[in-house]
Amino acid sequence: MLHLKTAEQIELLRASNMLVSMTLAEMAKIIRPGISTLKLDEIAEEFIRDHKAVPGFKGYNNFPNTLCTSVNDEVVHGIPSDYMLHEGDIISIDCGVIINGFYGDSAFTFPVGEISKEKKRLLDYTRESLEEGVKQAIKGNRVGDISWAVQNKAESGGYSVVRELVGHGLGKNLHEPPEVPNYGKRGRGSKLKEGLVICIEPMINMGVRSVKQMQDGWTVKTIDGKPSAHFEYAVAVGKNEVDVLTTYKYIDEEMNKI
Repeated sequence: MLHLKTAEQIELLRASNMLVSMTLAEMAKIIRPGISTLKLDEIAEEFIRDHKAVPGFKGYNNFPNTLCTSVNDEVVHGIPSDYMLHEGDIISIDCGVIINGFYGDSAFTFPVGEISKEKKRLLDYTRESLEEGVKQAIKGNRVGDISWAVQNKAESGGYSVVRELVGHGLGKNLHEPPEVPNYGKRGRGSKLKEGLVICIEPMINMGVRSVKQMQDGWTVKTIDGKPSAHFEYAVAVGKNEVDVLTTYKYIDEEMNKI
């Protein structure tokens, strides 16, 4: 059953997702070679709590931290640790918060210092595949229209789409129906209705699409050890246009200062 949101609830979700956007921009300020992923996590948690919110991931199904920090061939759900970022790494940071009972959830893959042209192209294509998917989140379309748009853009660049992990509905719960795969066929899946809020989150690999879960029970890596990128927006399905509740504007502003 789809949980459609009222205009008032969408505004509460906008506030939650705006705080996630701001938290990710705080990460953009401090990501550099030599900083540990655990330090990023500590700063993010402090920032979220200073804004009278609660980290949405910490304790969720016993996840131990505020952020998911996934480096290079880690696709998603990496656990913050003493690992020090290196020049040329890429790091996906996935962040969730709860304000007024509603979740915010977004992710962005950051370069660490100067990265290779190959990694830069992967990041560009993954972000563009997200933008293509978002364009389809309009009343009357179907989930498959989003899925196809993401897959088509990613594969046009020679990349592969992770299939084991998907986007999802968002509201008072972190994961609500429907599932939003990053691959599929146009015209298939649940019909999109006005007031539906979903997270669209391409996870795109430089190599093959296959992944494996590590022994920590969380971290997912590419099976061939090649890099993966991950970007995520929360969006509200509109009658004639998409209402994007996430913004990368603050991240882009910080990264343009570097």
